[in-house]
Amino acid sequence: MKKIFLEALNGKILERPPFWFMRQAGRYLPEYREIRHNIPSFLDLCYNPVFASEVTMQPIDRFKPDVAILFSDILVIPDALGRKVSFSKGIGPKLDPIISTKDVENLLVNNVNHHLSPVYETVKKVKNRLPEDVSLLGFAGAPWTVATYMVEGGSSRDFLKVKTWAREDAERFDCLLSILVEATTDYLIGQIEAGADAIQIFDTWAGIVPSDQFNKFVITPTKKIISNVRKLKPDIKFIGFPKGIGPEISTYISETGIDCISIDSTLSPNYAAKYLQGDCTIQGNLDPVALLIGGKTMLKAADEIIKNLNDGPFIFNLGHGVMPQTPPENVVLLAEHIKSLGNQ
Repeated sequence: MKKIFLEALNGKILERPPFWFMRQAGRYLPEYREIRHNIPSFLDLCYNPVFASEVTMQPIDRFKPDVAILFSDILVIPDALGRKVSFSKGIGPKLDPIISTKDVENLLVNNVNHHLSPVYETVKKVKNRLPEDVSLLGFAGAPWTVATYMVEGGSSRDFLKVKTWAREDAERFDCLLSILVEATTDYLIGQIEAGADAIQIFDTWAGIVPSDQFNKFVITPTKKIISNVRKLKPDIKFIGFPKGIGPEISTYISETGIDCISIDSTLSPNYAAKYLQGDCTIQGNLDPVALLIGGKTMLKAADEIIKNLNDGPFIFNLGHGVMPQTPPENVVLLAEHIKSLGNQ
């Protein structure tokens, strides 16, 4: 049975776009909250193959999208490298920050596959449960974005610590990025060998990188990961999501080796169709607030995106993740609307 998601990644123009939604498994679903309520920590959930596979499948059972994305988090990499990671309600991730050369030297670079073996088991369990026409998407955070959390000790408004370190001690910061490239490569190969059909690289904070460092911190590490993975898995398809990078997006597409660019809600679909879609598949880019509002407002915004992008290789998605306050019935309505396009 054909997987139209993979067909779109291969550049095929389809009658209706395949679709999935970033953060389609999460807090807005009552079935997710029921499972999460009984698990001590968020990372405990990520490392429990039984529950993580169940959470991954929840939106597949409810909305019937064309893609299941592995339920995990980009910060399992620093956790595997030996930096303590925790998540606080209403605050977000907290990490023991890297503050010295010794902290970098003490990273457990040989621990990744052992530590993340439960994630690979989750991939296997999901793969065995998915309908034949539904693809399984693995993912990881890009080195720059993961590094921001490791240096800042969590989320940040100004990213002053990581930006300062990257300029004042470029050699040591490059060492951290190289470790993250190596660890992420191993992690993605593990996901692919366990059954992932394609990979998405999330670079959530790419948009805050100064222009004179963009190639070094965003392009080069992403390119290395994709090249490293394809040495062993030459046919794997990659989606890049470098949020908020503006005009640098063309360079990102041409230099990294991605097959698909996931665009955020600030980029015009008309612009993407005219200037980007000739070079790769486009994924995106409904404003998550439109999904939150639902109804005719949501459908009108979705139709405008589809009208602009469906004449080329295209995957429908959001410009960022589903918001926790989103009513699940809005997602049902949007999913049914997109699927109905294939019957016209």
